[in-house]
Amino acid sequence: MNKFAIRVMALTMVSGAFVTAQMVAAYASGSDTPSAPSSSSTKEKKKGDKSSSIEDPKFLAAYRTAYTTIYDRADYTSAIDQLKALGRDDVADVANLIGYSYRKLGNYQLSQVYYERALQDDPNHVRTWQYYGLWQLEQGNREQAEYHLNKIAMLAGTDSKEYRSLASALEQPPGTGLVY
Repeated sequence: MNKFAIRVMALTMVSGAFVTAQMVAAYASGSDTPSAPSSSSTKEKKKGDKSSSIEDPKFLAAYRTAYTTIYDRADYTSAIDQLKALGRDDVADVANLIGYSYRKLGNYQLSQVYYERALQDDPNHVRTWQYYGLWQLEQGNREQAEYHLNKIAMLAGTDSKEYRSLASALEQPPGTGLVY
C-alpha cells in the first residue's frame, strides 16, 4: 500500500472516530433530534405500521415543534398531543418527552409508563435515566434515584449535565417537596 492510501485510511479512521464521538455526546445529552429506534421497535414498525420514520423530514419537524413546546413554552398538554400524533411513542426520545410532560403535569402514573417504555426501547438512554431519577425523587424514592444516578455515571460520566442535574437534586434535603 502506498503512503497516500495509508494517509487516506488514517484520516478516514480518525474522522469516523470523531463523528462517532460527536454522535454519542449529542445522544447522551439529548437534543431536539431523536435518535434511531432500537432494532426491536424498528421490527415492530415494519409489520405494517404506517407511522412516520424518524428520518422523515415531516417527523423531525413535528418532533422539534413538540420539543420547543416543552422546553420553550412549558405547554406540556399540547406537547403530549404533538408527540403522540407522531405515532412513534416506541422511540426512546419520544416516550421520554411524553413521560417528562406527564410528570410536569403531575400525572406520575402515566409518566412512569412512558419512562419505562423509553428504557425498553433503549436501556442506555441517559436523559430518561435522569428524568426517571427526578421522578423517583419526587416520589420520595431516594435510593432509586441514587441507582439512576449511578446508571448515568456508567453511561455518560459524572461530568455529564444529566449526572450533575440529578446529583444536585439529590443534595436537597428529603421532604422539601421540590418538583424538578
